[in-house]
Amino acid sequence: MINIILADDHKLVQNGIKLLLQEDPSLHVVAEASSGTEVLQLLETHTETDVVLTDIMMPGMDGLTLQNEMAVKFPSVKVIFLSMYNEIKQISTAMKNGASGYLLKDADHQELLFCINFAVNGGVYVSSRITTNLLSVLDAYTHPQEINIIAEQLTEREMQVLQLIAEGLTNMEIADKLFLSKRTIEGHRQELLKKTGAKNTVMLIRAAVVQRLV
Repeated sequence: MINIILADDHKLVQNGIKLLLQEDPSLHVVAEASSGTEVLQLLETHTETDVVLTDIMMPGMDGLTLQNEMAVKFPSVKVIFLSMYNEIKQISTAMKNGASGYLLKDADHQELLFCINFAVNGGVYVSSRITTNLLSVLDAYTHPQEINIIAEQLTEREMQVLQLIAEGLTNMEIADKLFLSKRTIEGHRQELLKKTGAKNTVMLIRAAVVQRLV
C-alpha cells in the first residue's frame, strides 16, 4: 500500500485527483491539505506517508518551500509535483531540490499512477508533456553525467517505444498506438532505463535526441 497526502488549494481539483487515485487499490490517500503548512502538520501525525502529491502554487507555504522543509524534517517522504506550470524556473528548481516527480495537470490517469509507483521504487519521473527545450537544463540537475545509448543493445520494439516517449506520448497512448498493454509499455520503459543507465526519462530522452536516435 502506498500512502499519499494530497495537497491542492482547489477543492474540485483535489477531489478529482483523489477519485482517480482511489481507482487503484494499492494507493491510499491518508489526508488532504490546501497549503504546505497543512502538509507539514499532517506529516507529524501521518507517519506512514510515502508520498506527498502537491501543487506548486498554494496560499501561505507553496509547494517549493514545502519541499525544502520536508527535505529537512521528513527526508524519506517522496515529493511529486502536479502543476499546471510548464515553466523552466519552477521545474528546474523542483528537480534540483530532489523532487521524485513533476507532472503537468494535463497528464492522464495512467501516467499519474506510473509516476507514483516509479517514484516509490526510487525513480525520478518528469511528465512526458515537458517540452524538449527543457531537457538539457533538467538533465543537468537530475544527473550531471552523460550517457551513451548503444542502439544495437535495444530491440526493435524498445526503439519504437523510445521514439514515442520522445514524442511526448504517455504509456497508455504508446500502448494504444502499438496495440500492446500499458503494463507491457511500462516494462519496456523500465528496460530502456536499465539498459542505458539513465536515471530518469528526461535523461533518457535527452541522450536519444543528442545521439540522433529519435
